[in-house]
Amino acid sequence: MTFPNATLLRNAFSSIALPFALVVGLTGAIGFQSGLLPTRGNDGPVPETISIPAGRLEYRESGEFFRNGLAVDAPKVKILRQSLSIMKYQVSAESYDQCVLEGGCTRRDLPTSSRADLPVTGVSFDDAAMYARWLSDKTGEIWRLPSIEELAFAAGSKYPDDALGIDPDSKNPALRWLADYERETARKASRLPLPQPYGSFGENENGLADFGGNIWEWTSTCLRRVMLDRYSKPISEVESCGIYITAGKHSAPLSSFIREPKGGGCSVGAPPDNIGFRLVRDRRWYAPLLFAISGRPM
Repeated sequence: MTFPNATLLRNAFSSIALPFALVVGLTGAIGFQSGLLPTRGNDGPVPETISIPAGRLEYRESGEFFRNGLAVDAPKVKILRQSLSIMKYQVSAESYDQCVLEGGCTRRDLPTSSRADLPVTGVSFDDAAMYARWLSDKTGEIWRLPSIEELAFAAGSKYPDDALGIDPDSKNPALRWLADYERETARKASRLPLPQPYGSFGENENGLADFGGNIWEWTSTCLRRVMLDRYSKPISEVESCGIYITAGKHSAPLSSFIREPKGGGCSVGAPPDNIGFRLVRDRRWYAPLLFAISGRPM
C-alpha cells in the first residue's frame, strides 16, 4: 500500500482551506457591514454565565416512547458533550422588561415585580426567542435557548429522571396508570406557586443556580413520539415542533404560545408552577451566520 506524500496532503489542504477562509471572512464582512450580523453593543452588562468543560453526559431522553402500543420509560443515553457557556441564573424580570421597553419583546402576562434578582415568568417560547434576539443584538454575542441535552448537561445531578420504573415487558397498563397517578398526586402537593429570588434553590456542582426550583425552563427541543420494537430500538419517530420541552422538577411539553401553564397547555401530568428561561452563549464559529440566515439565534 502506498501513502500520499505529506507535501501533497499539505498542498491539498491549503488549496481547500484558503478559499474556505476567504468565503467565511467575506460572508462575515458583508454580514457586519449590512447589519445582518450582530456587533457588540454598549447598552448594558453581559449576563453572568458559567462555563462547563467538555465531559460525559448520561440522561434520559425526552419525548414519549411506546412499545407494543404501551407507554414505556424513555431510554437512557450516554454521550460526550462539548463545553458549554450558559447563564448562571434564569433571565430576570428586570432584564425582560427592559427588552419590552426597547420594543424587542412582548409584554408578559404576569405583572410581577420588575426586579434584577427575580426570574421572569409568564413568558412563552416565542417570547423567549424574541428576548434572545434582542440580547444578541444588544451585546454582539449570540444567545439562544438551550436544547434539552444542553440543559441536562448544565443541570448535572439536579436534572430529573422521569422514569416510573415499570417493567417494559409488562402488558398490564394499569401498573403504569397507578404509578403515574401516585407521582402526579405527590407533585401537586409539593407546589410552590410564587417565583423566588435568585439563589433560593441553591447551586449544583456546576455552579448553575436555581434549576429544579419552581421555575420550569424553556428549551429548543421539540416533542417527539417514538415507537420502539421489542428490543427497545426505535422504529419510527414523529416530531412536533409546535410543542417544546420545558424542564424543572420534571419535564413538561408545552405549546410554544403558552405563558401560563397552570391555565392549560401541558399535554400530560401536573403543570409547571411557573415558566421562565435561561440562555446559552453560543460560541460556535458559524453561529453568527446561522443568526444572519434565520433572523434568530439557533
